Amino acid sequence: LQKTLEQKFPGAGIRNITRTPYFGLYEAQIDDQMIYTDARAAYVVVGAVYDTETKRNLTEARQRALNRIAFSSLPLDLAIKKVKGNGERKIAVFSDADCPFCARLEDDLKNVDNVTIYTYLFPIDQLHPDAARKSRAIWCAPDRQKAWDAFFESGAVPDNKGDCGDPIAQTAELGARYKVTATPTLVFADGSIVPGAIPASRIDTELKSADAEVKKLAAVKK
Repeated sequence: LQKTLEQKFPGAGIRNITRTPYFGLYEAQIDDQMIYTDARAAYVVVGAVYDTETKRNLTEARQRALNRIAFSSLPLDLAIKKVKGNGERKIAVFSDADCPFCARLEDDLKNVDNVTIYTYLFPIDQLHPDAARKSRAIWCAPDRQKAWDAFFESGAVPDNKGDCGDPIAQTAELGARYKVTATPTLVFADGSIVPGAIPASRIDTELKSADAEVKKLAAVKK
């Protein structure tokens, strides 16, 4: 099936082919998209599969599982670190200073406690041409976290030249490696990647789910 799909879709990245429990179909990832096909790849279905009992999007859940990264592989020294409460839960955020959805996420994160937040400065020049300058100034502030919070509270940009050696080129490479294409994009402790400004209630749910998954994987390794 792998070879057949590669012949039918030359040049595409075909991976993670698995037989599904529904309709006798196989699932496969073509580049970043999930498709479903028969054993001969005579037909291809593109779209989401839902469980009518649980109302769960099975395609989305499967893609999240397949696209997980190792949270431990993230270079945390390139991020702005903020500890809230006991900080026992972890989340990483790719954020653009001038992104309105990032501002919304910052508001929602105020309502999430007992978490350590690692923020990667990820300005998208095509959309926000001044975001890189602001990001450099924030990174070069004496207290980066305080400067980041102050910017979203009042729009204040630290008064410096932003020439202290910022990590923006490295965070851009990091985002490209993990296929981050929009801001905000969140990475949870189990390595699952969630794009978009999700509300505090869902962030809390995702944090709990990620912690449970991390513990389950640790138990399996033992």
